[in-house]
Amino acid sequence: MKNLLLIACACVALSLLAAPLQADDRSALAEAMEAYLDFTEYGSSVMLPEQIPAEDWPNILVIDARDAAQFEADHIPGATNIEWREVVARRDEIPRDQPVIIYCNTGSLSAQAGFALRLLGWDNVRILQDGLVGWKAKGGFEANQRAIEAAKETGAS
Repeated sequence: MKNLLLIACACVALSLLAAPLQADDRSALAEAMEAYLDFTEYGSSVMLPEQIPAEDWPNILVIDARDAAQFEADHIPGATNIEWREVVARRDEIPRDQPVIIYCNTGSLSAQAGFALRLLGWDNVRILQDGLVGWKAKGGFEANQRAIEAAKETGAS
């Protein structure tokens, strides 16, 4: 019984200590999230493979946000592996003066990494929508050219 009382007291104490962690809604973090979520154009933080011409890829820092084993098995050629959980800790490796694309398998984990970087001020970071799976399905580095040709065919018929 004495142990149960101690555990209950400890739980109450921890919950009281945790209360200040619920920052007021005017905190710097809340303001940064509001600013990020209040972007003017829906989808402005994502890129589709077909939006990137093949000749532009060498000018982009491409970050594979998957784990090292997945990266080793397959990745976009030229990509740098920084696991999504590590992007904040390794942010000094990520430039602010050139385009940055982050991807994972389908886009969900890279979106979290990109969100964190955008909140920290990296406005040059975009998420590769549909990740590696989508990039491959749409033609990889040739996705842009394929999309242009498909549009021409559709316009011609």
